[in-house]
Amino acid sequence: MEINDLRKENELVNLFCNLAEIPSPSLKEKNVSDYIKKYCDERNIYCKLDDYENVYIYIPPTDETKQPLALSSHMDVIGDDSPVAVYLDDNGLIHAKERTLGADDKAGVANALYFADFLSKSDIKHGGLELIFTRDEESGMSGIHNLDFEMLKSKYVLVLDSDSLGQFMTSGASYTLATLDVHSFKGGHSGIDIADTTRENAAKLIADLISELPQGVFYSDEDHNVVTSCNLGGISAGDVHVTNIINTDAKASYSIRSSSRDYEEELKKLMRFQVDDFNKQYEGIAQATLTFEEHLPPFEKSWDNYVPQMFEYAAKSCGVTPEVGSFHAGAETHIYANNLNSKGEKFIPFLVGLADVHNMHSADEDVDYKSMIKGQEVLRKFFEEFNK
Repeated sequence: MEINDLRKENELVNLFCNLAEIPSPSLKEKNVSDYIKKYCDERNIYCKLDDYENVYIYIPPTDETKQPLALSSHMDVIGDDSPVAVYLDDNGLIHAKERTLGADDKAGVANALYFADFLSKSDIKHGGLELIFTRDEESGMSGIHNLDFEMLKSKYVLVLDSDSLGQFMTSGASYTLATLDVHSFKGGHSGIDIADTTRENAAKLIADLISELPQGVFYSDEDHNVVTSCNLGGISAGDVHVTNIINTDAKASYSIRSSSRDYEEELKKLMRFQVDDFNKQYEGIAQATLTFEEHLPPFEKSWDNYVPQMFEYAAKSCGVTPEVGSFHAGAETHIYANNLNSKGEKFIPFLVGLADVHNMHSADEDVDYKSMIKGQEVLRKFFEEFNK
């Protein structure tokens, strides 16, 4: 089948292709938001752009006794402004010629938008639907950071940004940058001063200290999922081409990731203890400092199992194997999880996969169109169960 025949045959696939064909690198999403606004206006669906040009769509409730649900996706993609020409291969995978397709996250946007159109015409009794399409997720998350969370009525948020149909992630890891600095008070000549015990080489000292600090998995849960980890990113000291100096300064950087605030604090406490111990050992000779800078807060698991169990049921009812778990990375779920809605309730977000996307962020990126169609089926079944 040719891609044009498939587009004529299936409205969801055509909507996805229309969105994918609009280049939208980070902070250049205007043509996509304009398309979405026009799509909604033609269907009498409430749609507005906020002050940061994120898109907000609202379908009012038909039953005030039920609670609303939010769907969230991002409009920007990895790629440039060059034209996007989609095509279908023999395996039912949609690609873009010689560039990224942008299925991350146009597949999420398409499924959410198509569902909103369906719901606006249906007779399903529901508590309302909110859609949020953000800017700049890929490069800085400035869209979600500039979102007015107090305008949102929903407590539960499905972030449609996972790359596998049936995935339902209930927690995700933070990202904290840890920086270790070692300063020796006296440097010198590696020949003349090498025997002076009041001089220590900062390169050697940081190597010794690093060997004592945590590296790799710090804590995992009963299912062997990584909860907290610490990874040495790099070390800088001296100059590999200059060997006749006793180095006075050295630096190392670490990536700390954790889906538990408590375990992350435990890890930090251990690292601080080891640095303090180092400073006592080398008092008057050298000093180590350790700083932490949080770039992304943790998306901690909620003990509310209501929605995950509902998703498992909906997925299985549609013949999809659900994968409920945790992911050791970051997404917009983390920002929702640390904010409140218009009622002062803490959001309970989940990262959800409604399509199989392969080779994300590369010229080989593709999406299985059949999985996208099946994802819409799962979403509809889930929404029905959510509103029973």
